[in-house]
Amino acid sequence: MGDSSPATPAADSSHDSGSHPQAPGALALAALGVVYGDIGTSPLYTLSTVFDPGNGLELDAFNIVSIVSLIFWSLMVVVTLKYVVLILRANNHGEGGIMALLALAASSVSDRPRLRRTLLIVGVMGAALFFGDSVITPAISVLSAVEGLEVAAPELKTFVIPVTLAALIALFIAQKRGTGGIGAVFGPVMVLWFVVIAVVGLVNIAAAPIVLVSLNPLRGLAFVMHHRWLAFVALGAVVLSLTGAEALYADMGHFGKRPIRLTWFGLVFPALALNYLGQGALLLTNPGAVQNPFYRLFPQWAIFPMIVLATLATVIASQAVISGTYSMAMQAMHLAFLPRMNIVHTSEREIGQIYVPGINWILLASVIAAVVGFGSSTALGSAYGIAVTGTMLITTFLTFFVVRYAWHYNWVLCVLATFFFLVIDALFFSANLLKIVQGGWFPLVIGTLMFTVMATWGRGSQLMMAEARVRAGKKPLKPYLAALLARSPVRVGGTA
Repeated sequence: MGDSSPATPAADSSHDSGSHPQAPGALALAALGVVYGDIGTSPLYTLSTVFDPGNGLELDAFNIVSIVSLIFWSLMVVVTLKYVVLILRANNHGEGGIMALLALAASSVSDRPRLRRTLLIVGVMGAALFFGDSVITPAISVLSAVEGLEVAAPELKTFVIPVTLAALIALFIAQKRGTGGIGAVFGPVMVLWFVVIAVVGLVNIAAAPIVLVSLNPLRGLAFVMHHRWLAFVALGAVVLSLTGAEALYADMGHFGKRPIRLTWFGLVFPALALNYLGQGALLLTNPGAVQNPFYRLFPQWAIFPMIVLATLATVIASQAVISGTYSMAMQAMHLAFLPRMNIVHTSEREIGQIYVPGINWILLASVIAAVVGFGSSTALGSAYGIAVTGTMLITTFLTFFVVRYAWHYNWVLCVLATFFFLVIDALFFSANLLKIVQGGWFPLVIGTLMFTVMATWGRGSQLMMAEARVRAGKKPLKPYLAALLARSPVRVGGTA
């Protein structure tokens, strides 16, 4: 990718420039059904992964309270402050996601060719990793819910993979209805999901209110200072609570930033906080529940209904990254980093609601391969973090250039704000690098393939544009005009 990179479109990065004429309540409900399924179902597997025996972290009161504290403050800092408050302000004609952020960053330094080329390379790397996330998220989300069958009845274990594949195939087939139609169906389900996990979390907190000490950020800091290396390893699992944050930004073009912010502060964040606190309280009173603390929150009679609800919720969780991938692919096509594909606009009112059949079927094939190849959510958990944290790290890096050169904020303020997030993202990313052998290689392979395709197509587009400019400059003007007048193009009457 040389200096003559594909031109980035002009952008309005400070407010929603897309059209979202629907009532805020209707858009918020639809956004809830599409945007928050991924991060909303992370409680299914986060704490059980953190305290997996292979990580070497002892299950005692100090560690339980500290881990819940790290999860709570990770949600507060990374999702709330970084994504919901800061990065949602950066939109490219109403679109979000790392490709939109790349367009803003590259256009803001258009007078610095070398820096612009570097940003394009880094941005394409982030987009390539997001494709890896888009494959792993549906696989691990649905698998983690369907594996609840083993909790209720161990003899049903053989049905886990077939049920998971059936649910995923049905989801990808339904994509042609568009995110608006899907969100209208999924929204009420997610409302029920968040209300239920909040209530059951509150009930368990009442049984062990000491867990509320986790709200003190110093508990997480004390844990890091005490354990050091074990704490670093644990961060690789704590980051699972943040999965879906990047999809939240990528889906902004489908609904706008206001409905996304409204649902986060009004329902999603409180429900997640209560559930994680509830799981911590349960482990304090019943350490034996560590193998599946989420389902152990519920009485025995409620496990099967929760398996059904969790499966629905995790199918919806997959929707967040699927729709985000559509948006990112469309932006990559506009920036000449991907070949043109058929894009179906599924809404007469929302310009950002799209369906890309080619991407849809490629994703489905890749997700099926991941489910069959890894076979369990535990195995996929090792592969999950690298794609997520890598994309988050690159997003923060690009944000600095948007805040500094597009929004023209003070240099010191830009460094302080983004460096704080950059350090946190770098810690999460480096902790997940420890899992490359256990499965982290999988998203890296997908990312490498996508980066190769996007970089090659981008470079080819530059060469074709340069050749076209050369040919246009060499062609004599008089013979061209004579040929044009002799065989005039068809003109259609109108006002343009």
